[in-house]
Amino acid sequence: MTTTTSTRGRRRAPTRMERAAGKAAALQKPRVILALLLLLALTSIMLLDGYLRAEVGGDQRVRDGASSSKVPDKILNGGPIITYRAGQATTLSVPDKTIALTFDDGPNPTYTPQVLKILQKYDVPATFFLVGSMVSRYPSIVKDMVDEGNEVGIHTFTHVDLSYQSDARIRREMTQTQLALAGAAGITTTLFRAPYSSETDAIDNYSWPVYQKLGKDGYTSVFVDTDSDDWKKPGVSKIVSWATPKKNKGASVLMHDAGGDREQTIKALPKYIEKMKAKGYTFTTISGVIEKDNTGNRQAATATTGGAAGATGEQPVGGPEANAPATGTGSTPSRLQAAHRTATGATLYEGKALIVAVAVAEWTVPALSVGLIIVGVAVMGRFGMMLILARRHYRQRNKRRFSWGPTVTRPVSVIVPAYNEKECIANTLASLSKSTHPIEVIVVDDGSTDGTSEIARNAAHELGMTNVRVIRQENAGKPAALNNGVRSASYDIVVMMDGDTVFEPETVGQLVQPFADPEVGAVAGNAKVGNRNTIIGAWQHIEYVMGFNLDRRMYDLLRCMPTIPGAIGAFRREAVLQVGGMSEDTLAEDTDITIAMHRAGWRVVYQEHARAWTEAPGSLKQLWSQRYRWSYGTMQALWKHRKSLTDKGPSGRFGRVGMPLVVIFQIVTPVFAPLIDVFTVYSMIFVDFQAALYAWLAVLGIQLFCAAYAFRLDREKYRYLLMMPLQQLAYRQMMYLVLIHSCITALTGGRLRWQKLKRTGEVGTPAGVS
Repeated sequence: MTTTTSTRGRRRAPTRMERAAGKAAALQKPRVILALLLLLALTSIMLLDGYLRAEVGGDQRVRDGASSSKVPDKILNGGPIITYRAGQATTLSVPDKTIALTFDDGPNPTYTPQVLKILQKYDVPATFFLVGSMVSRYPSIVKDMVDEGNEVGIHTFTHVDLSYQSDARIRREMTQTQLALAGAAGITTTLFRAPYSSETDAIDNYSWPVYQKLGKDGYTSVFVDTDSDDWKKPGVSKIVSWATPKKNKGASVLMHDAGGDREQTIKALPKYIEKMKAKGYTFTTISGVIEKDNTGNRQAATATTGGAAGATGEQPVGGPEANAPATGTGSTPSRLQAAHRTATGATLYEGKALIVAVAVAEWTVPALSVGLIIVGVAVMGRFGMMLILARRHYRQRNKRRFSWGPTVTRPVSVIVPAYNEKECIANTLASLSKSTHPIEVIVVDDGSTDGTSEIARNAAHELGMTNVRVIRQENAGKPAALNNGVRSASYDIVVMMDGDTVFEPETVGQLVQPFADPEVGAVAGNAKVGNRNTIIGAWQHIEYVMGFNLDRRMYDLLRCMPTIPGAIGAFRREAVLQVGGMSEDTLAEDTDITIAMHRAGWRVVYQEHARAWTEAPGSLKQLWSQRYRWSYGTMQALWKHRKSLTDKGPSGRFGRVGMPLVVIFQIVTPVFAPLIDVFTVYSMIFVDFQAALYAWLAVLGIQLFCAAYAFRLDREKYRYLLMMPLQQLAYRQMMYLVLIHSCITALTGGRLRWQKLKRTGEVGTPAGVS
């Protein structure tokens, strides 16, 4: 055993690169927070959009004691308008030969503008009972509606039956709709119509408390005298007939400008208006009916008291500052409808904020939907490509006649960079001592402070290994340690492995056989997770077998292998020196040198029979640190070699094939892959739970199939696949955040030093791993 030790002197001052690394490390926490905030923003947008498009919470009977509130007979037998005067519920009827034309469920971008155009043409006002979620999605329609002299009322925010909801839900439905109206048209309203309501005689003991509560809050509840039943699409003539009051009576008439196909309503409306005008009817709004009733009451009071109008203290529902609405014109009024209030202060600004938020959601969700389709196609395409090419690769490499060339038997150098590897270095050397291929071992201690070099010397001595050299250097990072080892190597083939990795006896011999082909410059081995008995280890085991090794088979067949893993890789010493050695420009020195070798014209291959056993991180924090370094380093390496896209000839194959595949499959697709999970949750909550669940299970089934095939190729035990559903729910989400974090770091800049993970040394000889 030979030992080389560098001169130990005073610690040098940190270099500019190291100072930059320290600053970058200090910025990582804010970047993690930013990544989480981006995910939170996306989730909030999805929830808002789902809330706008679906009824949340369901119509459940949650109102305590509602059935004990009996509806007064005067309400059941009264008119379609319920107001509260002096704290008492009072009903109003529409005067004879008068139509209060009302529309429910809007606004709708297709039908509401057509309705407004017809009303304007015939100089007829109407009252629109609007769904708040639709108002927030189509605010310009509501503004036009109000500007043209029409009246608006509340039809709840999500079209939910308030009869079965809690007081908090009722208050939320009303407040949110008022905010939507404030943001859209700068107004609030005192009018309300409950979804699923009809005539007053249909009020039951569950709904009556709702109307009482809202009445005391200042709302006027509006019902129906005559229902056109246009939602049934019975035909134009029937809609007109069913909307016509009997015996010249006045009526609150219901039609719909949204909620489905309203083509028949659009055709029936002008015919209905013409018919009613021909019969001598006039059209008004709900406020017009109320104001007319108030005027009649004041005149009656004047006649009785000799002019003491208003002695009762009653005021119109619209308030003393409101003006009577137009009763026969659709032209733009100079003042508000009586039921409308000008929105001011916090209500106005909160309403505008709601409109902006909804606009963002309206643009974002469709864009994400398109992204989901693209990601879905890419993910399925990747699975298909991996399966087809991996199977072809397996058949090609396992043919009896397959050979790389003459058997490689000459000795090779094994380089082991080590930084504080006291737990693992002895196991690593023990595994190398059993190598069936002649080797020399070079342990490069990169300034360890835990006695790694002494442990390595002692282990080599106890194992009787005379082919081990231990080189000490000041801490300079993993690339520098590897370059030191390459310079010190005695042989033309160098094998690189991590200080926490163990080899099987045949690993080195299998790994170097491809060098029989003079075109081969580097060989990637098959990295295995040794501590797979832990949850994190089992998750990583699945990922290594399914992701990394299926990928490597695919890339090998396409001749564009992107990475020689640090845990197990072999290089021609000549090729390493030709490309300038291991670069310190990126965090992924293994990816960096692999791409450099492609560009230098060397072939890089995968040898699946050369296995190495490595230790998975023992905690989520360490896992995050490891994967962050990998993903960010890969981005750095791809950016560094971006000019490979224009390389010509055989050396340009990686740029033409490998670079696009790596960018699509390892960066773009994973970054947007969370869309699949986000939309799955979105669909479960707002669309169809069962269908969404089946879709998610189908995707999981495809992944399980691919994983099972990968396990079969690697002759692994299938029992670990039982962890895959949990991996999809937890581990994969963490990998998404890591990649997003890496993207943010890449966009904002920054560097990291060689990060050391805490090891336990539990991965021993391969024979002990099952």
